[in-house]
Amino acid sequence: MSRPGYESDRFRIVLRNWASGQERILTEDWDCSPSEIAWAPDGRTIYATAANLGQQSLFAIDTQTGKVRVILHEGTVSSPRPVGKRIIFGLDHLKSPVELYSIRVDGKQLRQITKINTEKIRRARMGDFEQFTFKGWNDEIVYAYVVKPIDFNPSQKYPVAFLIHGGPQGSFNNHFHYRWNPQVYAGAGYAAVMVDFHGSVGYGQAFTDSIRGDWGRKPLEDLKKGLAAALNKYPWMDGERVAALGASFGGYMINWIAGNWPDRFRCLVNHDGNLDERMAYFDTEELWFPEWDHEGTPWSNPQGYEKHNPINYVQNWQTPMLVIHGALDFRVVDTQGISTFTALQRRGIPSKLLYFPDENHWVLKPHNSILWHETVLNWLDEWCK
Repeated sequence: MSRPGYESDRFRIVLRNWASGQERILTEDWDCSPSEIAWAPDGRTIYATAANLGQQSLFAIDTQTGKVRVILHEGTVSSPRPVGKRIIFGLDHLKSPVELYSIRVDGKQLRQITKINTEKIRRARMGDFEQFTFKGWNDEIVYAYVVKPIDFNPSQKYPVAFLIHGGPQGSFNNHFHYRWNPQVYAGAGYAAVMVDFHGSVGYGQAFTDSIRGDWGRKPLEDLKKGLAAALNKYPWMDGERVAALGASFGGYMINWIAGNWPDRFRCLVNHDGNLDERMAYFDTEELWFPEWDHEGTPWSNPQGYEKHNPINYVQNWQTPMLVIHGALDFRVVDTQGISTFTALQRRGIPSKLLYFPDENHWVLKPHNSILWHETVLNWLDEWCK
């Protein structure tokens, strides 16, 4: 990372000579951020995983030339370990939790080693998924996923769960997530749509950087165009029955949508999202984050916090909203969620508050997770079915 204080700056692999201390950046020309690395036994290759166009791919990097080649593109690869002429790693995707796999170092002969989840997957009905692209902000290519409802029938019309990821430097990629899993909505009869808007990771550093100082503009344009593209591409989606859901930055975006796209959705779900970006600066435990993304502090650059501040558009709110927050959330403190609920109630907008006194920025306890999902699905069903 070359920019201090920026958590989503590009990671580079640096080789250091033990004897001389001389350093050489190996991956300067590779516009990806490696997240895990493993040396080949002969020292000639480094195997790495990195976000890559909606996947978490496996790569091989030549330690002399820095040349990068893809070994496995699709899915979410984790913990690669070379063993002889093969690499063992974890692999999950939108229809399966992690299993162990192996592949030859030349990218051939992918083999599944474990089948720990096979029986559970067989009993769990899941929807098929596919990736699509569209022209987003500035006509740049944006990637997205759709997960079809279970027991899919193309002659029927299905409501849509429009999922907005957090970060904002994150991704809704080809990954079996244990909290925000689109199969939950597919299993409940919804089409799930996820857009990797400007600011997402895995599409080059410039794409990730582009959200700085622009939280409410480029991402919202991508979300609008992405939903329109999905409805146009998949006629079995019911554009009149769409709900939007998001957490963290996604929760912020729900509040931003409520004031700046107020007539599009049947209902909204806001998990741990900011209402007031200015006050959120003084509440959060990670000051370096808003100082980077909003280009300063509230007193040195007040406009950076106000130009895309959801609280300034509460007068436009009209969409029913479920608000969820954890008392132990020190990233987005609970008063942001309570304030959102207060605004909804005072404006007479149908709304509910689900409050977890024992959860933080994430809902981690199994019984709380069950309550979370039951509450969210019931809310969607109330307004979209």
